[in-house]
Amino acid sequence: MKPYNELSTEELLALQSELEKKFEEIKAKDLHLDMSRGKPATAQLNLSNGMMDVLTSDSDLIGEEGVDCRNYGVLDGISEAKQLLADMSEVTKDKVIIYGNSSLNVMFDTVSRCMTHGVCGHTPWSKLDKVKFLCPVPGYDRHFAITEYFGIEMINIPMLETGPDMDMVEKLVAEDDAVKGIWCVPKYSNPQGISYSDDTVRRFAALKPAAKDFRIFWDNAYSIHHLYDNDQDVILELLEECEKSGNPDIVYKFISTSKVSFPGSGVAAVAASENNLKDFKKHMKFQTIGHDKLNQLRHVRFFKDMDGMHAHMRKHADILRPKFEAVLEVLDRELTGLEIGSWIAPKGGYFISFEALEGCAKAIVTKAAEAGLVMTGAGATYPYGKDTKDSNIRIAPSYPTPEELAVAADIFVTSVKLVSIAKMLNK
Repeated sequence: MKPYNELSTEELLALQSELEKKFEEIKAKDLHLDMSRGKPATAQLNLSNGMMDVLTSDSDLIGEEGVDCRNYGVLDGISEAKQLLADMSEVTKDKVIIYGNSSLNVMFDTVSRCMTHGVCGHTPWSKLDKVKFLCPVPGYDRHFAITEYFGIEMINIPMLETGPDMDMVEKLVAEDDAVKGIWCVPKYSNPQGISYSDDTVRRFAALKPAAKDFRIFWDNAYSIHHLYDNDQDVILELLEECEKSGNPDIVYKFISTSKVSFPGSGVAAVAASENNLKDFKKHMKFQTIGHDKLNQLRHVRFFKDMDGMHAHMRKHADILRPKFEAVLEVLDRELTGLEIGSWIAPKGGYFISFEALEGCAKAIVTKAAEAGLVMTGAGATYPYGKDTKDSNIRIAPSYPTPEELAVAADIFVTSVKLVSIAKMLNK
């Protein structure tokens, strides 16, 4: 098939008629399919069911340093949990604080604390005339929801193949002391699956912000979430690079086991410099006497160490990989060469990012919904839900079965074709 932009009006009309007939046949099946969020499937959750058997009423519930995990105390987490999450974060355990069940919760609390009490003794953000955050786009909608909730102005930063546009980041950070932070998903980014290059990580570490309380919010959500054993992205460890650059305080690293064990029942952590950790603990001691140490102990005894965690994640990959490949096979077969969309085949993470023709994303998502396919709302991957090009669509293959995904992908590509043709005919 030739690119659609090389077809005559008559050819486009004939193709449109053929596709509309197919679309009506799909609609008649009364399907109900959902690719709206990156939820682990039941088969993935089942992988961690053994964690429920690790602790029983007969178990030794004393940690390796003599801590009774049933009782109060240990503000920053038991030693063995700190070691496991530190290894996951690629830092030493003295740089880690263990939190509760969700890294998103930790990020929200961190922004909230910055607003009310400031960063390491600096003026609370809520008392400043203006607070701005840099937002690589397309990006994670829940990050943007946090900063929008607190009334922080968000500035779009285009994502390149190497990560955020660092020329733009360096300029804005250096020139404007109202810029207080940047959201980052550095490995297998949400939604594009891009991993930051070594040069990008080093440039982050060497930033020279006008604001002394500027922080990089480094959400390493997919640090060990590879799809392939023999083809994995590796990124530089930012905290070490920041120390090399004489910039140790510039980053907060967030991580959790949410898509490793049980989402909503995992263990979260932050890794940061000594100064930042002291600042975290100073406020944290008013919030809690200690997080769920039994859950920390349960995770450590189930995974044991990083080798155990990597082995577990290979089982996740075995479930996820066919799903990604089912969607990508349909995209490749049906859309390659038509010049009506582009996509990236990720090596890990939870999403496939699709770039439609400008002005088509909302119409494609609406069209797919007519045939029973629910997708992430167009614009969700941009601050305020506003994709000025109306072109990005996030595809989440994790929850449906591979068989359902083949059908869902067919609905999607048919919707892409119909909306693209309509755009060309209405020029």
